[in-house]
Amino acid sequence: GQLKPKGQIHLDSGAVAKIANEGKSLLSVGAVEVSGEFQRGDLVECLSPDGRKVASGLVNYGSQDVAKILKLPTTEMLDALGYMGEPELIHRDNLVVV
Repeated sequence: GQLKPKGQIHLDSGAVAKIANEGKSLLSVGAVEVSGEFQRGDLVECLSPDGRKVASGLVNYGSQDVAKILKLPTTEMLDALGYMGEPELIHRDNLVVV
């Protein structure tokens, strides 16, 4: 069966361009809002500022942790979370652009 998305991460326009045009990973600095409840490894949708789905991917952090690191550069993730996991929210290898 197909995986159902458990939530959404809303991106700024810079992150959308990096993912869609440059094939980059999603970093916390480009994420502005989170909706839904999901765990590490769940499928989430990445939405543009106007609400378009631009990608889906397997997320490296649960929704509660994502909420703590929205808009933060990778260098501030440790302070915000109390631990350091992967540097990206969704690695490009786990990201499918639509």
